[in-house]
Amino acid sequence: MPTRPPFRLNNSELWTGVIGLALGTFVIQSGLKLKLGTINDPGSGFMLFYIGILMCGFAVTIILASVTEGGPTFGSRWEDARWSKPVLIIACLIAYAFALEPLGFLIATMPLMLLLLRIVDPVRWTLAIPLAIAAPLAVWWVLKHGLAIMLPSGVFEIG
Repeated sequence: MPTRPPFRLNNSELWTGVIGLALGTFVIQSGLKLKLGTINDPGSGFMLFYIGILMCGFAVTIILASVTEGGPTFGSRWEDARWSKPVLIIACLIAYAFALEPLGFLIATMPLMLLLLRIVDPVRWTLAIPLAIAAPLAVWWVLKHGLAIMLPSGVFEIG
């Protein structure tokens, strides 16, 4: 019979489950405050309440698995972590947030897509450039014409 790993408080999965349980409890309480209603006439808190129950259920399974099977420590999660790509992506997204309104959706999104396609999981240029142009155009067309959602058009009034 295999032995169980010793219980450790620095088990990162245990604390992930505890935080998930607390968040799920908060979502349940928020749903209750908004009134549940009935299945035929749901109130505004109906979905929140049941999503919170699901979150708590998943969190409890994570906690049980971490107690019975053990889990990695906090320090082991960060060993050999390469921070250059995540930091670069965060910087690109911050720049995009500032550029979106003045430049507009299309002009701001195409360079972002090109950077992400080349940085995250490098795609060859012959594929990255058409994707960086076609994907934002397709999203823009669906949002503007299909769903009638206004997107920033920027100083160039494109889009």
